[in-house]
Amino acid sequence: MTDRHLIVLNVNGEAHEALVEARKTLLDVLRHDLGLTGTHVGCEHGVCGACTVLVDGEPVRACLMFAVQAETAEIRTVESLGRDGELSDLQRSFSEHHGLQCGFCTPGFLMLAEGFLAQRPDAGREEIREAVSANLCRCTGYQTIVDAIEATATRRCHAAEKEATA
Repeated sequence: MTDRHLIVLNVNGEAHEALVEARKTLLDVLRHDLGLTGTHVGCEHGVCGACTVLVDGEPVRACLMFAVQAETAEIRTVESLGRDGELSDLQRSFSEHHGLQCGFCTPGFLMLAEGFLAQRPDAGREEIREAVSANLCRCTGYQTIVDAIEATATRRCHAAEKEATA
């Protein structure tokens, strides 16, 4: 006998219904039920961070969270960053600073950085380094990832300052 639950998930600003087993992960629902394949399956043990999404603004490993646990939460995936064919400022920065190579880990780093910068918009380089140490990349050596996040933080802070004085 399978224990299934009808849940409603708020993903990227849209409500989605899914009939899921209690043990089904948020990662599996996002990828297989909702077709949001930007969230990558990596280690499936919460170590690599490839499956990082934002749940109520906090970076979360989607492979470690059951979908039923996320029912009342606001979930954001990498698909929420760029709109209408345009890259977000963070995505552009990753491109400009060569913060990706094979690209497998990139969605997880983008979502980790998006959540981190929302909480620490004025973060310094060492704070950024500490934050990104939570995710694994086997290609870039992290330097360019840190450069990209730092550049985004700087741009966002300058934009906020301009807006405040306008």
